[in-house]
Amino acid sequence: MVVAAGFGGLVNFATDYLWFKELGYTSVFFKQLITQLEIGIPSFLIIMVLTYFYLRVLKRGYYKRVDTVDAPAVSEKTLNRISLGLGAAFGVLVTITTVTGLWFQILKYFNSSSFGVKDPIFGLDVSFYIFRLEFITQLNQIAIGIVLAFAALTLIYYFILLSMRRPKIFDQQANAQTNYSEYGEDGQSYRNNNNFGNAFNGLFGEAFGKFGQSFNGGQGFGGGGQSPFGNSSKNSSSKLNNENLKELLHIASNQLTVLGVIFFLMVGANFFLRQYDLLYSHTGVLYGAGFTDINVTLWVYRAMIVLSILAAIFFALGIKRKKYKMVFTVPIIMIILGAIGTGAAIGVQNLVVSPDEINKESQYLQNNITFTQYAYDLQGVTIKNFPATNSLTKQDIANNMGTIQNIRINDYEPAKKFYNQTQSIRPYYSFDGVDVDRYMINGEYTQTFLSAREIDETKIRQEWLNKHLKYTHGYGITLSRVDKVTASGQPDMLIDSIPPVSDVEEIDITRPEIYFGELTGNYILVKTNEEEFDYPSRGEEEDNVYTTYQGDAGIKLSFLNRALFAIKEQSLKLLVSTNITNESRIIINRNIMERAQKIMPFLQYDADPYIVTVDGKLYWIIDAYTTSSYYPYSEPYDLMRSNMNYIRNSVKVVVDAYNGDTSYYLVNDEDPIAATYAKIYPKLFKNFEEMPESLKAHIRYPNAMFNIQANVYKRYHMNDVKVFYQGEDLWDISNEIFGTEEVQMTPNYYVMKLPGESDVEFINSIPYTPSGKRNMTGLLVARNDGPHYGQLVLYQMPKDSFVDGPMQIESQIDQSPEISKEFSLWNSSGSTYIRGNLFIIPIENSLVYVEPVYLEASNTGSLPEVKRVIVAYGGRIAYEPTLGAALDSLFGAGTGTPAAPGEEPQEQPGGAHTSDELIRLANEAFENATRAQQNGDWSSYGQYLNQLKDYLNQLMPQETNDLDQQIPTDEQ
Repeated sequence: MVVAAGFGGLVNFATDYLWFKELGYTSVFFKQLITQLEIGIPSFLIIMVLTYFYLRVLKRGYYKRVDTVDAPAVSEKTLNRISLGLGAAFGVLVTITTVTGLWFQILKYFNSSSFGVKDPIFGLDVSFYIFRLEFITQLNQIAIGIVLAFAALTLIYYFILLSMRRPKIFDQQANAQTNYSEYGEDGQSYRNNNNFGNAFNGLFGEAFGKFGQSFNGGQGFGGGGQSPFGNSSKNSSSKLNNENLKELLHIASNQLTVLGVIFFLMVGANFFLRQYDLLYSHTGVLYGAGFTDINVTLWVYRAMIVLSILAAIFFALGIKRKKYKMVFTVPIIMIILGAIGTGAAIGVQNLVVSPDEINKESQYLQNNITFTQYAYDLQGVTIKNFPATNSLTKQDIANNMGTIQNIRINDYEPAKKFYNQTQSIRPYYSFDGVDVDRYMINGEYTQTFLSAREIDETKIRQEWLNKHLKYTHGYGITLSRVDKVTASGQPDMLIDSIPPVSDVEEIDITRPEIYFGELTGNYILVKTNEEEFDYPSRGEEEDNVYTTYQGDAGIKLSFLNRALFAIKEQSLKLLVSTNITNESRIIINRNIMERAQKIMPFLQYDADPYIVTVDGKLYWIIDAYTTSSYYPYSEPYDLMRSNMNYIRNSVKVVVDAYNGDTSYYLVNDEDPIAATYAKIYPKLFKNFEEMPESLKAHIRYPNAMFNIQANVYKRYHMNDVKVFYQGEDLWDISNEIFGTEEVQMTPNYYVMKLPGESDVEFINSIPYTPSGKRNMTGLLVARNDGPHYGQLVLYQMPKDSFVDGPMQIESQIDQSPEISKEFSLWNSSGSTYIRGNLFIIPIENSLVYVEPVYLEASNTGSLPEVKRVIVAYGGRIAYEPTLGAALDSLFGAGTGTPAAPGEEPQEQPGGAHTSDELIRLANEAFENATRAQQNGDWSSYGQYLNQLKDYLNQLMPQETNDLDQQIPTDEQ
């Protein structure tokens, strides 16, 4: 089994090397191996040689001090070989333990980058805590294990010596003659039947025989004076050799002294390291070292360091002089001091600090605030006062149409469901997720939904040829605007179908194949004799389109490589398939998340990669994070799940969906952790300037990072120590009604013109409310475009006036008779209404709230439809079929659908509804009436018929006057 495991490991090593070589990252692949060898080989040789000479010293001392009764069972040369073997085994054990556990820590230690920030207690650069403290702590832990292993090695070696050369613990006076066959050159006798077992039995047999005689009236164990362990003559007599026994005890005491000294020195080292741990303590109201930690606990630790050194000295002197009180005096003092220190810390905290906490902890609270803000990159948040007036005019709306036309009325889950039902084309295609991004759409900067059409490998037939040669790739994407829906309330597609059909003049996808994605788990073989399925035709199945891969990805399948991958994948077909030629290639690690993790496992990766289309090709972008748990005075984001207290989104990973090229771009050159990684892997990371401009236009500030920052900022926006201590300005993330449940809001992406800016831009934002209240206190925004990327802006609401928070808007919606009535009608007619995200849109100096409403029939396979859009502003609620109609209702006709230049907006019959809107509403009323009739709900049936009559009258008032006599009402 060991041989099989070793062979399997060798195969995995070889195939991994071939894969890294394909990517051009052989330096990354060999970095671990070379580092381990560079550290491991010298470490092994040094430890082996030192251990060997240590054992030689033990042997020499044993020979010198102990008089033995027999010659060794083996020659001196053999014993030296045993010593060398033990040294080598010990060297291997220590080296493997150290190198495998510390190789990357060692690289970080020697390539560390300065933070330029010093901790306020010890005056050390933060890099010491991020890159060095963890290494030193782990090294100390490993050292403890090495000491214990060394003690075990010493015992094993003494056991061997005792077995090979038995000490004369007992002097024998034989009455019967003892026969010896030969004598050694050193005068020691060698018995004919001497072997390892007899040596063992002789040594312990004599000892137990003597003790047996003491307890058995002169008879040894087993009767008759015969030792069951050895060959003692029953006529022999022995007496204790005190000198020899003293020498054995002397040797043992020497080793005990060495171990004791090392032990106490390591105790001191442990207390030395624990003083730095105080910067991560959580005492009282702050995170990090506080008054008690600095003025009590730290001094106790320092006293313990001194006492540990004294304990080591006194231990050595006590053992040497046999003054055992001296041995235990200092350890007892340490125990007493530890107990006193614990009690003193509790007393000072409760009796000195707590009564005057704000003053005692003031400087430490400031450390906590400052360092936590820096750790989460919140130190540079720009704070802008936002008046939140209700002074919007129709002209203000017109001036911000770039914002209005990008308000998202579609939602991720309904869009995903729609894509999968209408755009998957075949059962084996799947849209795994919906991504939000921005593109130039026919000359306008537009927020869009995108989704990749991938092969669902669980939906294809599982024959080997299908899995690995035939269904090799997905095909194309879908793209739709977030603010547009069809007459039936579904996303209005801009790119759809197979092959992709684009209604966007700026986007032309010439390479739609997706060989690398989120659902691609199988290895595939390309450039074989078997053509790959490309995409289904619109005609007969036999007319499906097939292709041969034209890219550069994959490892060439020479006979040796075929054999290696046949073993790795446990598939003989890889070796014998006639479809594989000398030009064939195997493509492995196609899942983009696993691919990035395998190349660089020391980054944290966002769980939501997104696909982009630029220059006719498809690319995946993955946000990668540098994190640490060692940033001093920084409070962890979530102590229940992780100690992580530092994060930066410093790396963007770009994966070519066709060729699999995987590039790591450094987008934050001020992150010391990322800079350190770049020093370790200089050929892996690229400067942000090297990223193509077309890709730069699509990087996003990740919502995962923004959400962590927003939650930390709830408390750490307070810079005043007294305000922070009292928690008088503590915030909460706002809640909203999503579906039918109240949930905490998460960041949302928008394309909008921020107050005071001249152009629209891509941003994400999240609102705050005061803790325990529902009015709005702030809106945190992250900018995503160009030179403003990563800038955080807080729009702070006035403290002397009341601004509606999201849940207060939700309450106003619930209290609207019209809205409540329609929600009830939908529920009673067998449909389910779904309330979408509530969007807070700052326009000029005012806030507009927008919430789409979806309707989904209860029958299987139904699709959610956008049925209404709610717009709230200035205490008024508009509830209309479209966003434009709702804006018209609030701000006047033509607000949401501005007239062409030179034209005046026209009033629509019956209010703000256009003809298209009235047709849609009439169709909707008819469908609702039909469902109500099927469910036997005649009251709702009559109400929907009344709505239908009203909409038809608005469409053709002169032609439908007679419908009053033809369409029954709910009163008839």
